[in-house]
Amino acid sequence: MHSSEAALPTLTKLGLKSSTFDGVDALNVAQHWLKAFGLACEANDVQAVLDLFIKSDFISPPLSKPSPPATDLNQDPSVYWRDVLALTWDFRTLEGTQNIRQLLLDRLAVTEIHDVKINTTDKGASPSLQRPYPDLVWVQALFKFETKIGFASGVVRLVPIKKSDTVKWKAHCIFTNLEDLKGFPEKIGHLRNQESDHGKWEALRSKEREFVAEDPLVLIIGGGQSGLDVAARLKSLELTSLIIEKNERIGDNWRNRYDALCLHDTVWYDHLPYIPFPPNWPVYTPARKLANWLEGYAEAMELNVWTSSTVTKAVQDSTTNRWLVTVETKAGTDTQTRVFNVKHLIFAQGFSGGKGYIPQYPGMDVFKGPILHSLQHNKAEDHLGKRVVVIGSCTSAHDISVDYANHDVDVTMFQRSATYIMSVKRGLRMTLDDFYSEDGPSTEVGDLLVASYPNLLNIGISYRLTQKIAEADADLLDALKQCGFRLGWGFKDCGFLMSAWARAGGYYLGKLRTRTISNCKLMLKNDSQIASFTETSIRFENGSELPADVVIFCTGLGNARDGIREICGDTVADNCSPVWGMDEEGELNGCWRDMGFEGLWYMMGNLALCRFYSKHIALQIKALEENLFDGVRYSRTK
Repeated sequence: MHSSEAALPTLTKLGLKSSTFDGVDALNVAQHWLKAFGLACEANDVQAVLDLFIKSDFISPPLSKPSPPATDLNQDPSVYWRDVLALTWDFRTLEGTQNIRQLLLDRLAVTEIHDVKINTTDKGASPSLQRPYPDLVWVQALFKFETKIGFASGVVRLVPIKKSDTVKWKAHCIFTNLEDLKGFPEKIGHLRNQESDHGKWEALRSKEREFVAEDPLVLIIGGGQSGLDVAARLKSLELTSLIIEKNERIGDNWRNRYDALCLHDTVWYDHLPYIPFPPNWPVYTPARKLANWLEGYAEAMELNVWTSSTVTKAVQDSTTNRWLVTVETKAGTDTQTRVFNVKHLIFAQGFSGGKGYIPQYPGMDVFKGPILHSLQHNKAEDHLGKRVVVIGSCTSAHDISVDYANHDVDVTMFQRSATYIMSVKRGLRMTLDDFYSEDGPSTEVGDLLVASYPNLLNIGISYRLTQKIAEADADLLDALKQCGFRLGWGFKDCGFLMSAWARAGGYYLGKLRTRTISNCKLMLKNDSQIASFTETSIRFENGSELPADVVIFCTGLGNARDGIREICGDTVADNCSPVWGMDEEGELNGCWRDMGFEGLWYMMGNLALCRFYSKHIALQIKALEENLFDGVRYSRTK
């Protein structure tokens, strides 16, 4: 057993031999468990709730430390409760019976869970018996319930355990998620505006965007998908917001990237809130097509946006905790300045305010050619006849290098470290198709299912999936090895997903043209690290030298807190939560949750993450504004 698999509820750990389980009625199993769960919650009977789970005090090894040898690990499966706002007003994963017991003792009575009902109506929600691997079996069920202040949803996975001569089904993993606040529903569907404007709409929209008479409640820095999604969510809850976007047009953060950029995620994974992509949309979206869609989305959703505008400073008033935000807007040759007084400030800039990270080496100041980051690169034709070196071996590096090679540019990719490679055609579809596909669950159900896997559990599942993908991609990986490419297995040997959460990089997903490397149209260097630059080359630690006229750094983006530091100063940046990377519970740091300063939020992620978690920022802000928040976030000090 690999150490990453330690927490998996295998049949052996559950005391059962392999069986077909063909006769199991998943609906009956789920209904029986959920009825007992609902009764126990309404009775505030902590022990009765715990009796519905397998018993385990196994705690996963810290994600921040190397995994111990598999032989040193407890062989019992673990048990999980992941909660997003419904019980904890936070993003929490409680592992082990004792931690779940404490959660229930502290929050079950306060939350007032009631009216638990199985969900069989949404597409893909019906209970099902699942067997992802021969030694893993569970019944998956989606459900809905109410709390004191809101409506919520959940997912539970029930595993079989042997009791006497019968098999009982108990929870191994449960997910609870706040969906809506009572008395404050989203103004969509039958609650949408039903008044006729009779020619007033344009003037009203202009007035709304200008914020002449009053300031917005929320100011959002950044008009990419993260800023747009959270603004749309806020608007549906009747909370005023203004997006400040530095570019001339919404979508320029995609429109101004390199020509070859295309999304590697499938269209079903990437829908925006409220407006899905049309049914004729390509499976893999070109970046500039997405840019135009985002611009149209902002208009269709009537989001308030100031383009060609920059937030230069934000200071929190120590007496009111409101944010005084200075905004500069360019209008031709003129620059206008305005200071907004807002209760909530949302950073939606991605990593490092969207600025590229370029490591520094001796001699870069004397290099005669351009040194660019991938964010500054446009198209391969810009460097025809030049000797180009691309630093990096992940997504941008491959896209840009292959584009150069296809235009017969002399290009060399310098690979700094081992890289995880997964094909889109096989690997990405194996990762996503159970949740997002043409004939799969609804987007809402897919989002719930993905969120219902705690990352502590995902470690084991992703490890196994990574092995399956490697088998499917064997021809691709073998060809890369023959080219001398250094292959990696990702964070804790768990491939793409865990690497994305842990460090937002170290992988490439795409339609890799291995023959581009093997036929020498694209050269590869990875035998030594960079020592220095000269006027016309890059020197390496082993004494070798690589001639270069142009250098493109595809080395990722910086720390997200750098953007906070630039705008809010050192005190806020040093004392707010880290942003991205997993905490000890496997939850992402900082994103979509309390950051340690009242009214300060960070919204980021890919299109799917932004679609789902933008609602959770909006719900927290609405709860605070309507005095529904009970003042307790179930913190990690418990």
